[in-house]
Amino acid sequence: MGKQLDARNQDCPKPVIMTKKALDAIENGELNVIVDNEVAKENVSKFANSKGFKYEVSKNNEDDFIINIIKGTKDNNIDEESNKICEPNTFKDTTIIINSNKMGEGEEELGKMLIKGFIYSLTESLPYPSTILFYNNGAKLTVEGSECLEDLKLLEEAGVEILSCGACLNYYKIEDKLKVGSVTNMYTIVEKMKNATNTITI
Repeated sequence: MGKQLDARNQDCPKPVIMTKKALDAIENGELNVIVDNEVAKENVSKFANSKGFKYEVSKNNEDDFIINIIKGTKDNNIDEESNKICEPNTFKDTTIIINSNKMGEGEEELGKMLIKGFIYSLTESLPYPSTILFYNNGAKLTVEGSECLEDLKLLEEAGVEILSCGACLNYYKIEDKLKVGSVTNMYTIVEKMKNATNTITI
């Protein structure tokens, strides 16, 4: 009987992150991950596949999915070279630009949930980016009341530079509510973007 991990009632991407941590904690053996929705099942399965581990998916009496992952046994059908694309080996030279307090277009509630999940995922992905720039509505994520503050503070403590546009903070009248990182200006934003090896805009 392998080790069990209950990842039910967890928002994306937490089931994958929980699975990664559980697998990292064992040298080899079986891990049974329990999830309660199709998306989590697919994501955990894809993660196991990307690492080359053999896995099987089944259902229990409650219609939850159980992904049985065997660590220490590689699937010979997996192309080892293709797995390397999952390793962020240049991420440390990246500047991430966040210009909104939500991710993507569409429903506002979903967008805010996605940006929160994105920032949380950054805390679990090594190496970290060098800088995260916040401007326009994105500056609201670094001030009092933001649900992302805890994760942003973890990133800052780890050495990630957190910069928020001063003009944006002033426009929204929240400059006195900044809780993480420091205030910057457009010149510095341009310089950070120009000098970064990689720039990602969210």
